[in-house]
Amino acid sequence: MHRVAEAIILSVRPHGEHGGVVRALTRADGLQPGYVRGARSRHLRPVLMAGNVVRGEWRARTEDQLAALTVELVHSRAGLHGEPLAAAAIEWLTALTAAALPEAQPYPRLHDALDGLLRAIEAAPAARNWAGALVRFELLLLAELGFGLDLEACVVTGQTDDLAYVSPRSAAAVSRSAASGYERQLLALPAFLATGGPADGAALADGLALTGHFLARAILTDRRAAPLAARERLVERLKRAVA
Repeated sequence: MHRVAEAIILSVRPHGEHGGVVRALTRADGLQPGYVRGARSRHLRPVLMAGNVVRGEWRARTEDQLAALTVELVHSRAGLHGEPLAAAAIEWLTALTAAALPEAQPYPRLHDALDGLLRAIEAAPAARNWAGALVRFELLLLAELGFGLDLEACVVTGQTDDLAYVSPRSAAAVSRSAASGYERQLLALPAFLATGGPADGAALADGLALTGHFLARAILTDRRAAPLAARERLVERLKRAVA
């Protein structure tokens, strides 16, 4: 097996005395793991930071063998790791993607969305410019993995306007009139997800609560639940940033 591709670094796990197992997202071949010799060296640590774009070369005798990976830096986002909010966003996005996606299955829409979101964070560290897109990325990931929310019409009446809630069980939208009397049992559907537009502080909090519920229920369960701690840190920082 020989593969060469640009990839977004998602995670690095120490392996052996000096090496590391790197998980990186390519556009055409999905999530690709590989062993990098000297991953913890002074030279490679800044290259293998989460969010960086590298040119990777994977080599293995068979498809089932963990490939040896060599990397060349294409674009560094190392500077963002010194910005608390941007660093928290990158930590969450890369940890979520690494934990959620199966290996070697292409998800070009997710790759492009992650790349675009990382570019937005890099261009404007202020959360108001990208926080809504982060929630939409979480929705896209749920949809790509088969757990998409139905936000097009009310699950009770079929109407397509005045959608204000989502059923935590069916993951389908509920109109304001159909939800009367049951509001506390439902999740709020913020307007920026229902009809578009920017997300203010309250709407962003509702959006994060909505996607967080379904991520925890459908994807980040059992051994894959560790990234939720990174999400909690990000949510707290976002609340302060857009309050």
